[in-house]
Amino acid sequence: MKLRPYQEQAADFLFERDRAMILAPVGAGKTAITLTAMQDMLQVGHAKRFLVLAPKRVAVSVWPVEQPKWAPGVTLAAAVGTAKQRKAAFASDAQVVVTNYENLPEGDFDAVVFDELTRLKNPSGKRFKELLKFLTPITIRWGLTGSFTSNGLEDVFGQCKVVDQALLGRSKGAFMQQYFVLINPDFGEWMPRKGSLEKVMAVIKPATFVLDAGEYSDRLPPLHTVEVRCDLYDRKPYEIMKKDFVLEGITAVNAAVATGKLQQLASGFAYNTTQTPSHIPGKWITVQTPVWFDTAKFDRLHELLEENQRANTIIAYNYQEELAELRRRYPAAQTLDDDRAIERWNAGRIELLLVHPKSAGHGLNLQHGGCRIVFLSLPWSLELYEQTIGRLHRSGQRHDVWCYVMLSNKTVDERIWAALHDKRSISDIAMDELKC
Repeated sequence: MKLRPYQEQAADFLFERDRAMILAPVGAGKTAITLTAMQDMLQVGHAKRFLVLAPKRVAVSVWPVEQPKWAPGVTLAAAVGTAKQRKAAFASDAQVVVTNYENLPEGDFDAVVFDELTRLKNPSGKRFKELLKFLTPITIRWGLTGSFTSNGLEDVFGQCKVVDQALLGRSKGAFMQQYFVLINPDFGEWMPRKGSLEKVMAVIKPATFVLDAGEYSDRLPPLHTVEVRCDLYDRKPYEIMKKDFVLEGITAVNAAVATGKLQQLASGFAYNTTQTPSHIPGKWITVQTPVWFDTAKFDRLHELLEENQRANTIIAYNYQEELAELRRRYPAAQTLDDDRAIERWNAGRIELLLVHPKSAGHGLNLQHGGCRIVFLSLPWSLELYEQTIGRLHRSGQRHDVWCYVMLSNKTVDERIWAALHDKRSISDIAMDELKC
């Protein structure tokens, strides 16, 4: 198989640099780009052995599948599964070893690829620090991401540090002092200084290849985003929770919990959470019992599916009770955990595929089974939102993609939708700065 011109440029960018990042939207072929550059590096002897860190589903179902297509001259082993299986893969002679972020790697490597670099945006975690120790002798470090600033400028530091500490420094505190202002010491709330985003992007630009959507947008069909709105049949329960934080025994202990309850109520229900002591000292048994108040959003979903003549559709949900209600209404619906679900979806044999953004956000090719996706409720993360859409809107999709966002009017749904647009603007500005 042959790379497209824009992919060739990106592969050359990696090949020419020991420390680099590829910023490319979903479906642009980051895996193909990287495998091509890896094969070239191995062939000329500039690298002897690559470690690839990726989300588990990507490590299992993407890299082993794509490697024969783009790097047939390279041997690859997947270090996933049992401890024995992982150990065997690390101890093998494979030139490329792929493992998931939850595993601490072992063995000798002189090159590493971080697939979905945003997994390393938090530099204060114990696993991050342990990983840094392992990476100390590794010279070649490449990072791949599609959502560099998905939740704001602060996310950039950890991602850059793991690739090249020379970019933004070693200390998160120094980074924050330089580019942010502390606006609430009690809660540790920071706000970027004026012009900080542009300055940070200018610093990391030499190490970052930005794949402009314009370079390949003509190769993808259009993406249409449609708001599907409904009114709650009875607003009283929602307003009571919003005002009092208590509704028929369901209590929100603070504003953050209340926001979650309000999102649940926008879908028609709320969890009543109870805790009882377990037989283990200091441990509690938590039970969440859903209490239903409204069916407006689910009824509107049914109308939408009927309007689309029951065309194959992915439905993204956030709560387990939403999944349970979907299963009650549509017994034939499938999830990613069902037997050969991905294969059957892409063969056009599944009418409704129910997914959670966290399980469908990375590494799934679902573009062959349909062109419609519905967000029953929205994630707060722009990265999860965009990555989930990208399972359909990617190379190989032959039809216009329709994304339906379900919003209950005058609820927190609208706030979440607005927040995603605000985060998108940050991401768009970052992209522009890196391209200039």
